[in-house]
Amino acid sequence: MKIVELILDEQDEFNGIEAISIVENPAIEEDFIALKDKKAIELAEVDKEKKILMGALLVPNKPIYRKNGEEEYYIYFSRDTVLKASQKYLKSGNQKNSTLEHRMNIQGLTLVESWIKEDMVHDKSAKYNMEVPIGTWMGTVKVDNDNIWNDYVKTGLVKGFSIEGYFADKIESPKDKGIKDELSEDQKASELIDQITKIFTEDEINLLEELKEPCWDGYEMIGFKMKDGQKVPNCVKIK
Repeated sequence: MKIVELILDEQDEFNGIEAISIVENPAIEEDFIALKDKKAIELAEVDKEKKILMGALLVPNKPIYRKNGEEEYYIYFSRDTVLKASQKYLKSGNQKNSTLEHRMNIQGLTLVESWIKEDMVHDKSAKYNMEVPIGTWMGTVKVDNDNIWNDYVKTGLVKGFSIEGYFADKIESPKDKGIKDELSEDQKASELIDQITKIFTEDEINLLEELKEPCWDGYEMIGFKMKDGQKVPNCVKIK
């Protein structure tokens, strides 16, 4: 199955992340957590909720399953692309751009904190037991929309973040379109195998080889999830 690295074309003003979506099934398979104020003893009452969501916005080298018609493939972002995309998102002033399940624009959500994880022990994510790899783009989003908070966050209808934007296809769209690919088919196959082993674990490779139709009609596979202690396809309804 083809694996495509998506890159940020810094020369293209339309390339980059336009919005952050809150979704039920994040393709990066990382859920956010809802942060609340602790009890203030001097007030002898529980403070109001902060209404802040913290979670991974983009994970480097995370294979994300995609299907376009009959074509099935995986995409991923390198650590360098994750870093550049996070910086361009802020430089473009898109902190308030938010959607619900990639379908509806919503107001009142703002990215108020953004950082790249650089340390497994001392990073803020470790404090909240969020196990994400080095190079992950982390963020906290302030929710000043009571309907979204009460009807979607508190009810568990949304569980994580997903990004929206445009990226270049490194395999299909090299920067110098005049350069011919001189690699032999054997070389291409060898490089593809190297790509796969760098992105997937051995267990995931074996599971992908076993699965021909991992999801039923009307659903698509977006990575994996844990069920009853076993890794299984994460089947999400096609919207």
